[in-house]
Amino acid sequence: MIVLKAAQEKLLNALQAVSGIVERRHTLPILANVLIRKTGPAIEFTTSDLEIQVRTTVEFDGDAANFASTVGARKLIDILRALPADQVVTLSANQNKLTLQGGKSRFTLQTLPSDDFPLVQEAADFGPAFSVPQKTLKHLINQVHFAMAVHDIRYYLNGILFVAEGKSLTLVATDGHRLALAQSNLDVEIPKQEVILPRKTVLELQRLLRDEDTPIEMRFAGNQAKFSFSGMEFVTKLVEGKFPDYNRVIPKNHKNHVTLGRAPLLASLQRAAILTSEKFKGVRVNIEPGVLRIASSNAEQEEAKEELEVDYNGDAIEIGFNVTYLMDALANMSQEMVKIELQDTNSSALLTVPEQSGFKYVVMPMRI
Repeated sequence: MIVLKAAQEKLLNALQAVSGIVERRHTLPILANVLIRKTGPAIEFTTSDLEIQVRTTVEFDGDAANFASTVGARKLIDILRALPADQVVTLSANQNKLTLQGGKSRFTLQTLPSDDFPLVQEAADFGPAFSVPQKTLKHLINQVHFAMAVHDIRYYLNGILFVAEGKSLTLVATDGHRLALAQSNLDVEIPKQEVILPRKTVLELQRLLRDEDTPIEMRFAGNQAKFSFSGMEFVTKLVEGKFPDYNRVIPKNHKNHVTLGRAPLLASLQRAAILTSEKFKGVRVNIEPGVLRIASSNAEQEEAKEELEVDYNGDAIEIGFNVTYLMDALANMSQEMVKIELQDTNSSALLTVPEQSGFKYVVMPMRI
């Protein structure tokens, strides 16, 4: 039975959209598969890791016989990638096998029954839906994702706090040493909703969201979030727990501040980082009227020194930082200028962007 006939590119795009959450190793073999379900000309491709489920629906030409089965997602994608882009491929099913044919190439793959595929049980009580342009959410995620914790014992830090209230959407990430906050104004009023999205969900959304004005619709339940965009439906478990009070962490009245070019500062830090010690990644930043100096050294007694002219007439301050934390923030900004606010050697620094009030980045000092 022929399941579908389609251009290689169209089929590959649909499969790549849902395959990001498929893990290489699984306790359940079927989780390495994609569920293919056909009803008339529409075909659904669904993947799951038991906590996240991604589904895309695509219209294909072909006969209307209904069909449902699961097949290895990575193998199917690898085969399609190896075929010419403009080739028409045919998928046909026979008992517990799926055959893919393109030109003179033919591949027969093992399938597992669709009834065995563990679909995520969707919450019954999703809150009100609201939408933002995809590029708005993508931009917010890009500005904070790098500050998420990785495998932290405080599991609520392994993700992003997502706060929708009134006419603003705020995303916050912290690993305990730094904190990134990005905020955007919405066109509509929305009731307050506060959830923590898991790290894997955040990175997958970042991959899938397009840099365009088409909307992404969001809905939240007690322990689940649902996103709909570009023919895709994305359901994820939420992280339970209490996120730290981020407002208390953001410095309010630092009296010393300097505004300088983001790119030259990033380049200086990247050069200084070459001679930091592998373990500590520390740099010393010394600022005094007219000049900002960056210095690093390592156990081999090698050192790097950088100097930038700045328009600054505040206190002379010498402060240590993990250079990676500074570079991460600067590399994920697109603006030309960055503003650094400092109090003294022992207080956190605040990085902001002059032309964008919604972004704040706090980084703790480091003893060097």
